[in-house]
Amino acid sequence: MKSLIAKPVAVVVLLFARAITAVRPFWHEGRLPRRRSIFFANHSSHGDFILIWAVLPPRLRRRVRPVAGADYWLKSRLRSFIGRDVFNGVLIDRNRDGRTMDPVESMGEAMKEGSSLILFPEGTRNQSDASLQPFKSGLFHLAALHPDFELVPVWIANLNRVMPKGEFVPIPLICTVTFGEPMHLADGEDKDMFLERAREALLALAPKKAVE
Repeated sequence: MKSLIAKPVAVVVLLFARAITAVRPFWHEGRLPRRRSIFFANHSSHGDFILIWAVLPPRLRRRVRPVAGADYWLKSRLRSFIGRDVFNGVLIDRNRDGRTMDPVESMGEAMKEGSSLILFPEGTRNQSDASLQPFKSGLFHLAALHPDFELVPVWIANLNRVMPKGEFVPIPLICTVTFGEPMHLADGEDKDMFLERAREALLALAPKKAVE
């Protein structure tokens, strides 16, 4: 029953997201990824993955799964339905002491099943004045374990202004989703070097005022 409801709900969410944000995607050199991908993005709103998902062509959208915190998306029946059934999210337990499965393992299982991922390497929403928070190590480990995947930086602009923290009514504003040049882990590149390079690749896509 849930699966029958999930599809029309997904369409409603997609149309609503597009109507509120008039979102415009920009692809690196105008091309879509040719291989399975990890789309890694800045994170300032719970709606971030929805906006990326909304601009993907249907053939890509069908096999893309967002990675999100189980503590948020399993907090109520409605959130659980949206996170699990509508978006087929890979829900990660962020409580190190209580979890039974390593997050990298959970994401890796989804990738082995043929899914691409939407990942936020900051780990949690950025509510600071910094353009980006430090990256967690998960992106590095996934890049090392799955070298056949393209790593695509994605900058989401304006969505935090559409739904400011503490507000329940969205403010219609034009948002953009900019996809950068795909990258891979280089031979001999260690974790710190790679995460800094990934961070710089993401910042390079940001509007100038976002990094001042």
